[in-house]
Amino acid sequence: MLKQFHYQDYVRAEWVDYNGHMNDADYARVFSHSVDAFIEHIGLTQEVMTNEAYTIFTLETHLCYLKEAHEGEELSISIQIIDHDAKRLHVIFSMFNEQQEVIATSEQMLMGIDTNAGKPAPFLPPIQENINTIYSKHEHLDKPKQVGRTIGIRRR
Repeated sequence: MLKQFHYQDYVRAEWVDYNGHMNDADYARVFSHSVDAFIEHIGLTQEVMTNEAYTIFTLETHLCYLKEAHEGEELSISIQIIDHDAKRLHVIFSMFNEQQEVIATSEQMLMGIDTNAGKPAPFLPPIQENINTIYSKHEHLDKPKQVGRTIGIRRR
């Protein structure tokens, strides 16, 4: 049985910027490490990547910074699969602080890649099975309000 995905980290001193909180680039760093952990969680280990000449790339990402994170603060990251097909995953990662408040989100489009051919390819069958299992638990969840956002200045 596939356990629920969960990634943990903490704010390192070198991630704190001149404003006294975690730098925006380091939110992206934590989400990037979360992607790596999620890929392994669904069965795409380094061994499988090497043996099957297969990986997953991030095609697009949209970060929303909702609250500040400070030095030493524990961070917890979860994922929700919004949609998927044979070779793509539309997901949103949510970062929580120690009080379990959402402090940032990272909406992403991920794609399976055949590394020998250097082009997109369907997920390997065991990976697709794990994606299907997770999605069956996520498909009825409400989407976080950050999903599908666009950047722009609202005029009244």
